[in-house]
Amino acid sequence: MNSNGATTSGANGGRGGGDAAAEPRRQSKRPKYSRFTQQELPACKPLLTPGWVISAFMIVGVIFIPIGVISLVASHRVVEVVDRYETECIPEGYRNSRDSRVEYIKSNRSKDCTRTLMSILHEKEKDKDKIFNIGAPVVPKHMKAPVYVYYQLDNFYQNHRRLLPAPSKCGSADSFGVSLIIPALVLLASGNAAIAFFNPMLPKLISTIGVSAIVLGTSVNALVLRVRPAVPGYLRKYPDVPGYCWTYPWRTIPVLHTGYVKSRNDEQLRNSGSANETDSCKPEATTGNNLPIVPCGLIAWSLFNDTYNFSIRGTPLSVNKKHISWKSDREHKFGKNVFPQNFQQGTLKGGGTLNDSKPLNEQEDLIVWMRTAALPTFRKLYGKIEKDLYPNDTITVNVGNYYNTYSFSGKKKLVLSTTSFLGGKNNFLGIAYLTVGGLCFFLAMVFFLVHIIKPRPLGDPAYLSWNRNPPEGRSN
Repeated sequence: MNSNGATTSGANGGRGGGDAAAEPRRQSKRPKYSRFTQQELPACKPLLTPGWVISAFMIVGVIFIPIGVISLVASHRVVEVVDRYETECIPEGYRNSRDSRVEYIKSNRSKDCTRTLMSILHEKEKDKDKIFNIGAPVVPKHMKAPVYVYYQLDNFYQNHRRLLPAPSKCGSADSFGVSLIIPALVLLASGNAAIAFFNPMLPKLISTIGVSAIVLGTSVNALVLRVRPAVPGYLRKYPDVPGYCWTYPWRTIPVLHTGYVKSRNDEQLRNSGSANETDSCKPEATTGNNLPIVPCGLIAWSLFNDTYNFSIRGTPLSVNKKHISWKSDREHKFGKNVFPQNFQQGTLKGGGTLNDSKPLNEQEDLIVWMRTAALPTFRKLYGKIEKDLYPNDTITVNVGNYYNTYSFSGKKKLVLSTTSFLGGKNNFLGIAYLTVGGLCFFLAMVFFLVHIIKPRPLGDPAYLSWNRNPPEGRSN
């Protein structure tokens, strides 16, 4: 029996082994065990005890407050002279209204203006030194070379984006599907200057004065502003601007072009063989004879063209305009073999002109202007005075007031400024550091007093899950 049983057992075992070998092996989707995949590696798990929290706030306060003080001191050491001149550089007979100012800038009258820079001093500085009064026409402090010359524009939206796609035909009110109040691009032309800007208050203004739409069109390469009275629910098609329409209330506002900031072609600026790539530059893409404009686009077309000539007691003060732009822009964004072509050749000039014999990488006024500003108030570098300016120096400036900011109530300022290791005058960084540092220091003191006066007992960290011993039979 034992032998039979053994034999039977061996036979069954043999069959079982054969079946197991014949069956395919199932592949498990379970990942290979490791402490990394199971997130069992040692980790820092700090407990936010009152001591840790108070210490952290105290350290932030101790670090941030000195940084804020240093930043404010550096900012206050920057000497700055600012002169706003767009109104003073207009004859008194033209200052009464905006229309009068626009009429003056359109005219062929001389735009030259002589200004004496005014130093703006704080009361403490006036009390400290009786020589300098507020508004005295002198240099307030010793200004070490180089003294940077900037022009500042206010209410100029150089960074507005795409508005609405321009339809090819005037369709029905529902064909565009626009149901938002969208600020419009305004291009105001006046004689030898025209300004493009983005006004976020325009819809409110238009609804106030009873005008419901603005349509932009082109005529002989010039931008035309069309404004018509509001007619609720009525679709009006302008005969003099074929293919463009509007509906009330702001359901459809077709515009001809995209935003000012996109009206350029970077490849054309870099490569002389890309002069004909002007698709993104409309309306300043080609001339009336379909010749490409280099540089094309509204940004280049509206180049700032006011001029400044400085003198001290009758002695001319030279302004160095070399290397006022970014080195990367000169070397990589503007080509040394690209020359201006057909620039400002239309009937309407938007700003300054360029020297056709100089490549674009040497025309640094253009390079500075083409780096668009993010905010409607901005400064751009005009040049550098590489000479120290001393107290009691009276600076006379002959301003060529050519740039039109009167059409959109913009402001123009001339700024002379020194710099610190943090750049120009800017109190925001120091105030921000002082605010954060002071708040952290205050919270540290409050938490410390609460912890001393009314302490709260802490729980036993031994009961935390990662501090408890694993149950028996479970392997780590």
